[in-house]
Amino acid sequence: MASSIRITLPDGKQLEVPSGSSVSSVVERIGSGLARAALAARVDGKPVDLAYPIREDAALEVLTFDRPEGQEVYWHSSAHLMAQAVKDLFPETRLTIGPPIQNGFYYDFDKPVPFTEDDLRRIETHMTELAGADLPIRRRDVSRDEALDLFGKRNESYKTEIIETIAPDETLSVYEQGDFVDLCRGPHVASTGKIKTFKLLNIAGAYWRGDEKNRMLQRIYGVSFPDRKQLDEFIARREEAERRDHRKLGRQMELFMFHPFAPASPFFFPKGARLYNLLVDHVRKLYDEFGYEEVITPLIYEAGLWKISGHYDHFWGEMFTINADEREYAPKAMNCPSHCLMYQAGHRSYRDLPVRYADFARLHRYERSGVTAGLMRVRSFAQDDAHIFCRPDQIQTEIHGFMKMLKRTYSLLGFTDIDVYLSTRPDHRAGTDEVWDRAETTLSGVLKTLDISHRVAPGEGAFYGPKIDVFVRDALDRPWQLGTCQLDFNMPERFGLEYVAESGTAERPAMIHRAMLGSIERFLGVYIEHCAGVFPSWLAPVQVKVIGITDTQTPYVEQVAARLAADGLRVETDTRNEKVGYKIREAETQKIPFMAVVGAREMDTDSVSVRLRGQHDAGVMTVDAFIAFVREDIEKTLSPKP
Repeated sequence: MASSIRITLPDGKQLEVPSGSSVSSVVERIGSGLARAALAARVDGKPVDLAYPIREDAALEVLTFDRPEGQEVYWHSSAHLMAQAVKDLFPETRLTIGPPIQNGFYYDFDKPVPFTEDDLRRIETHMTELAGADLPIRRRDVSRDEALDLFGKRNESYKTEIIETIAPDETLSVYEQGDFVDLCRGPHVASTGKIKTFKLLNIAGAYWRGDEKNRMLQRIYGVSFPDRKQLDEFIARREEAERRDHRKLGRQMELFMFHPFAPASPFFFPKGARLYNLLVDHVRKLYDEFGYEEVITPLIYEAGLWKISGHYDHFWGEMFTINADEREYAPKAMNCPSHCLMYQAGHRSYRDLPVRYADFARLHRYERSGVTAGLMRVRSFAQDDAHIFCRPDQIQTEIHGFMKMLKRTYSLLGFTDIDVYLSTRPDHRAGTDEVWDRAETTLSGVLKTLDISHRVAPGEGAFYGPKIDVFVRDALDRPWQLGTCQLDFNMPERFGLEYVAESGTAERPAMIHRAMLGSIERFLGVYIEHCAGVFPSWLAPVQVKVIGITDTQTPYVEQVAARLAADGLRVETDTRNEKVGYKIREAETQKIPFMAVVGAREMDTDSVSVRLRGQHDAGVMTVDAFIAFVREDIEKTLSPKP
């Protein structure tokens, strides 16, 4: 008779079951509803399939689609289902990898002839057939040699390449469903029938292992859900995201462009430059209020600087490099080393601290072409970047001031859903464990003292120090990491930075790296999609468009525009020989907040007929009343949301 073991559930309840019971049998005892929803589980924290036998006392967590871990299992299994369909339909295709991602899954394939949209439809149809067959999904542990033999016979060269990187004595696992076999750690759902509804979204190119020197593969993206309603909601959100795509709106609103002569480096048209500079002006006003001083620093530095800072060892592969005068140089990818040089140039007393250097310099990073995407990831950008050199007893006050500035700005821009993470030491880092212990303890203590609710993100810190990362959720509930505040004890040590303490001894300052918006380019991409290009009137590149009905009104149109501009409003005119309805629709496409339409009646009465963006007529107003009306709206949108 099998001995009994004790299973502890997340709520503390315990079950006694025979040793060797499968996870699924234990879940059945908990309840039939949970058993139907179960996708996989964690046993003592280890992710496992439902068929996994539990042989000792253990803690059990059931993973359903309601949890992120359950979604990963579901989407990973869906990637395998798609790969099985591809292999059935196109046997010559070779498999690579197919992971779950934030919203769905993908699989990379090496197929001699590229996939077409018709192929996607065929693959979807066959996936439906395979799901309907409810094929059991079984895990099998194999040795490295067995795995090499298995995938070698199947001519899966990418799989064998992966296996060859694994230690000879390591046990691997494969998953089988029907005739399909894939190398995988798992876990996976119990059968293909668990995957209810799915949609293949698009085809993209991807280099094997993300290396441009390797073969270009074809990546198929997809998504799946336990019921049709969830899939329909996802597709609706996706369509809305496409409508808000900042690349599309950037062209439509004449904000920015890209060109192959400067890959992944945006050109900002006058309206885009105006928007960009309005954000920078907002930050500069905050700098005046919070005691920052703006500096200007060189663009290109000799490699010796990057060796001192540690970037040569930890970041050099992501920087552009230049050889000149038989020396190695790089355009800067960040401002911190140059600010260390500026701090180093002066003799500092404890009374001089904190020193707050702000810098909007252009930065350049060698982002691989396969990962660049509009403004979200570019090679040329600027940050609302600043570095604070302070005494240890000033760290909390400085971080508090930064968080106040950040929250005020986010509220002003309509980001009200904020998550804060404490990102701790990465595997590859500079400095000793003792320095990292001190930095992490200090930063954690500051968050606790300031009563800032946060979660820990292990391993996500910068190579020189832990950081506070601030995520916002946009109008489509997508998380974006924008603000960051990093505590660094390593770089002051590497540069030998000092100040004279009250006791007369030389001490090391702490260094705080911080940005509210982060990359301004990336922030604009996020913000354009958040507000669908409908900027608040204080930030709109063009606040008013004055539209003439006929050529007769052109002198009056120019006169009204001049009066608006004299009051500080950003204004354009439209006196083209086009129908007024066409002009209004074009102004709506440009997302201009206010339109002032003038005809013979308005010209005779020193007035304008007012239209608001997205609405109908707001009535006729005198020009002075209209200016006051626009000014009132600007002041209202400049007030941060409570």
